[in-house]
This record gives sequence, structure tokens and C-alpha cells, in this order.
Amino acid sequence: MVDLWIKDGKIVPENKLISIGISNGKISIIKKIAPKREEVIDLKGSVILPGFIDAHVHFRDPGLTYKEDFRTGTMSAANGGFTTVMDMPNTLPPTNTPVAFKEKLKIAHKKSLVDYGLHAGVGKLEDIKTTAILGPASFKIFMDQLDDDYLNKVFMEIRNIKEDKGSIKPLITLHCEDKEIVQKNTQFQRNKHILKPEIYAEARPPKAETKAVSKALQLACEYDLNIHICHISTRKSLELISKAKISNSKITCEITPHHLFLDSHFLNKCGNFAKTNPPLRNQDDKLNIRNLSSIDIIGTDHAPHTIAEKNNDIWDAPPGIPNLETTIPLLLTEINRQNITFNHLKSLLCVKPSLIFQLASKGYIKEGYDADLVVVDMKKEDIINPYNFRSKAKYSPFKGFKVKGKPVMTMVRGNVVMDEGEIYKNIGKLAC
Repeated sequence: MVDLWIKDGKIVPENKLISIGISNGKISIIKKIAPKREEVIDLKGSVILPGFIDAHVHFRDPGLTYKEDFRTGTMSAANGGFTTVMDMPNTLPPTNTPVAFKEKLKIAHKKSLVDYGLHAGVGKLEDIKTTAILGPASFKIFMDQLDDDYLNKVFMEIRNIKEDKGSIKPLITLHCEDKEIVQKNTQFQRNKHILKPEIYAEARPPKAETKAVSKALQLACEYDLNIHICHISTRKSLELISKAKISNSKITCEITPHHLFLDSHFLNKCGNFAKTNPPLRNQDDKLNIRNLSSIDIIGTDHAPHTIAEKNNDIWDAPPGIPNLETTIPLLLTEINRQNITFNHLKSLLCVKPSLIFQLASKGYIKEGYDADLVVVDMKKEDIINPYNFRSKAKYSPFKGFKVKGKPVMTMVRGNVVMDEGEIYKNIGKLAC
């Protein structure tokens, strides 16, 4: 029995029309022509893609919900074409104990419109093993907050979990900026008493990232653990990672849309609305669209704040950019410009995230997989306007960017959660 047919969706790059039968939230059959007299959504030849997976969001729930919560965050995700999101642990309280992890699971189940996973933080060493049993997407380590001794202890503890419990294979995700370099350079720049936003990039220089990346790669090798390096921002970092991958298949990395499309001049142009960690880089150091072939995934690093917070001075304004509703239009525009392909887009936002984070039923349009689908209109032109975001954060350094190509329908396990910007009720499920 088929609950719903998706008729005449164009799969790419094959440019072939297919119809998808959905049963109990799964893709049950794919054929050329949908049967008549059954419930049908007619796509009339629009491009249909696997639902996008964002492995890096900050929904601020619990404790900071005036910035964002799981409901508004997943509304933003659905509006941007994302059907699965993975939330980071730096909330209040941090998600670094079994109690906090279970509490956030309850919050996500109650509020989420799309499917979700949760990253766990690291606090007390004794909490790591008991949290691992709950199945976090990863253990997230902020290297700019840990000294080398404790960092080694965390890796050792996670390795011991892997050895003690063979069925649990914890992944480590890392924010790679060296604590000592960041603290030293930040103090030096603050002592100048200059409040220009562009000075923030000098307070967290490229060498802070490359030193931390080198350290992470060494630890991955020493402890034989899978690591995923978040939001790389420099060419040197990518060179180090690419070289390490030759002999170690357990290393992956991501880039954000702001590190891909923006440079440090946007700190001058947009002020704190472009402030993020790691900061935007200059043209000599930054990555660009040509580097995507060496990068595993794109993560939005959706990190919302209030405009009032962002209007503080450069040192007091919090870092972070809301990206769930800008990422796909920016990338579809690059497809229209023939700078990337649909296959590459699917690899970066569907296939590779599903493999890295072990999402067995997601990432593909195949029979037996979850009916997570996004329909895109490749001809639809727009100008990015943060006022229209479903996120609580109504700002973006991408404000005013012209885009061509937008998500127009998002389906999670066969349920339409977004149609032409309208958001519909849904109950998200734990994806990993």
C-alpha cells in the first residue's frame, strides 16, 4: 500500500522524471508513472533532491531560547530545505552530562519539526562513558577552551569507550583554534583599545587554527579515533587535513557558507553581523569554491543571536551567523553559474553527512530510505532578506545577495513541512 505519490519529480544529473511512492514515511517504490486515483503531489518537472542534512547547528535550547529554540530553529531548517539537523552542546546547561543530554532529547522531541541528532559536550571525564551510551552524534571539543593535558585525557577516555564497548564507536568533532594563541592575541589586540570589527580577525589568526588542526590530526592518529574537523577557514588547514587523509581514512572536515563565500572585508562592511569563530579570513588565506572537491561536507554553523547583542562592541558582541535559510540558495546559485554540480551538492549535504554520522536511512532517494525530500526551483530569483527568516535571528552578512534557485517544498518522512515558505506541523524523530 502507498500512502502518497510524488509525481513527475526531476532527478539530477540524470534529468529524468520519476514518481515516488511513500509508505509509512519510507520510499517504498520508484517508477516512471504514478498510478491514477491515489493521493498525489504533482511536481510538474521540478528538481527533487534528497533532504539536506546539517550536522552543525546551535539552537540555543535550553537556557538561551530568547535567541532560538528547537521549534524556531527547525522552522528555519525546513524553510531552508534541511530535513535533518544536529545540535551542538553549548547551551545552558551544556549538554555534557547524561541528565542534560536526556533533557535536550525531550525538548527536541517535543519541539522539532525535522529529524534531529544531538552532539554531546565534554565536561567531567567520568560523564563521557555514560553519555556515550545514549548515542550522541559526536563528542564536540572546543579546543580554544581546553589545555593540552585535558585534551589528551578526553581522547584517551573516548578511546577506552571504543575498546570497552565495541558497538559504540564515538566520533569526535572539533572546533580547532589553539587556546594559548587565541588568548595571547586577543589580549594584545584588546590592549590597543581599537574597536573596529576587522581587528577581530587579527585576534584569532590563521596560525591558531592550523596549530589546533595539526594537534587534532596527531591525536586522531595516536588514539586511532574518527575525527571531524568543523568549519575550516584556511587553505593551510585544508592542506594539513588532505595530507593526513592519505594515510588515515578516519578524518573528515567541513566548511561553512560564510567561510566559503565571504572574506575579512565583510567585518568592515557588516560589523559584528559578520563576527564568527573562527573569523573570516583574507583572500590570501581563505578557501573558495574550487576547494570544495577536497572538503567532505558543508555545515551551516547556524548560530543565532539577537540584534541587540550583535550591536555591542566588537569584544562583547557574541560570534555567530544564522545560515539555515541562506545556504541552499547560495549553493543553487553556484550550480546555475556552473561552478558546482548537483552531484557535488548531494555529496556535501546528503551522502557524506549520512555516512559520517551513521544515518543509515537518510541521504539518498532510494527504496527503503526515509522519504526526506526537497523540491527546488532553479529559476526562482530572490534577494536575501533576513526579515523573512523563520529563525529568531533577523540578520545576515548575506543580506542583499542576489540568488537564483530556492527550496520550495521540504518533506520529512513523507510529511510536507514547508511548501512555498509556509511551515506545517510535524513531529521530528531522533535520526541517530
